[in-house]
Amino acid sequence: MKIAKPERNGFDPARLNRIDAFLKEQYLDSGQFANAQLLIAREDQVVHFSSMGTARENGGTVDEGSLFRIASMTKPVTSVAFMMLVEEAKVALDTPVHHVLPELKGVGVYQGGGAGVPFVTRPCEQPMRMLDLLRHTAGFTYGFQNRSNIDAAHRELKLENWHGNFDLDGFVAQLGKLPLEFSPGTSWNYSVATDVLGLVVERVSGMKLPRFFEERIFTPLKMHDTFFTVPGDKIDRLTDCYTLVPGKGRQMFDRGAESMWSVPFKFMSGGGGLVSTALDYHRFCLMCQNGGELDGARILGRKTLDLMTRNHLPGGADLSSMSRSLFSEAQNAGTGFGLGFAVTIDTARSMMPGSVGEYYWGGMFSTAFFIDPVEKLHMVFMTQLSPSMIYPIRRELKTMIYAALT
Repeated sequence: MKIAKPERNGFDPARLNRIDAFLKEQYLDSGQFANAQLLIAREDQVVHFSSMGTARENGGTVDEGSLFRIASMTKPVTSVAFMMLVEEAKVALDTPVHHVLPELKGVGVYQGGGAGVPFVTRPCEQPMRMLDLLRHTAGFTYGFQNRSNIDAAHRELKLENWHGNFDLDGFVAQLGKLPLEFSPGTSWNYSVATDVLGLVVERVSGMKLPRFFEERIFTPLKMHDTFFTVPGDKIDRLTDCYTLVPGKGRQMFDRGAESMWSVPFKFMSGGGGLVSTALDYHRFCLMCQNGGELDGARILGRKTLDLMTRNHLPGGADLSSMSRSLFSEAQNAGTGFGLGFAVTIDTARSMMPGSVGEYYWGGMFSTAFFIDPVEKLHMVFMTQLSPSMIYPIRRELKTMIYAALT
């Protein structure tokens, strides 16, 4: 891979290099991360690419071929897939979800019950629309939120287990039997909404999600190392994945050599199931940064990307005011949500350097990306540790990258 000279692309090389020193000292030498990989690009050129740490417990260094579980960085891919179908006029943002997924037609809003007592619901104030799935205002939740009787039902049913009892159709059918946390469009809650969107893509396109991704997105973009199931001849490149256990520190979650990603999931998660490389996700970011096109392959129209990266929260609200749970912290002031991405709407309120219109997201294993269309800049960060919110790594990286701009 060719690395462009940072100084010719508006960066101070010494300031970029101190990011690596910070990562090594703060996160690797301390044992918090086993590895870290950072890609920074401006215009269409990579200006910084660094890899450090071990790929697996028994050795091997991380390099540009290393595969990482990107978790919720899958969500923008699923959102792009849906918007491709919108461009073909096969579905629209205001299409009621139950028109495509009749399993969700009778879903109501939680009023009481749970924990062994039948749920009591009231009718939704307005139907759930495709827009609500894209911007997480559908009323769904995640089992890991641990805050309501509804997410408790997710855990009891093992609803989100990728190698569990449900395929994507069965998952949505079961969701239709549970209440919503709130009436669609009235609040924001990080949720399984993008998994539901994955089934919408399947039903509207007539293609299974892995096939749609491969044929319509990954092959045209030459993202040959991005997939739901790691092929046998590439499994040696999959890094180990860890989780932080209170009182025990970093513990193995999924060994690369015998990974759960080596066998096809029963439940193909458009919300979190992909494995990729920093260089592959860089190509996805380049496509977005270029207005939907890369190397002659057009995935989306320029104005579609423009629509996706605007704040779609009702009344121009931000996450700190609309969120029911996660992401209601002060640092999410000034952050809105678009069609598959968080969007910066006020840099002063976000308390971080950046640009209005910058869009981004991350994954539960601490991977992250951001795209700044004003500076024509993007970043891809890879490591493998959950949960992702335990360390302020994303804020630190963003601050140091913008500090290196000249």
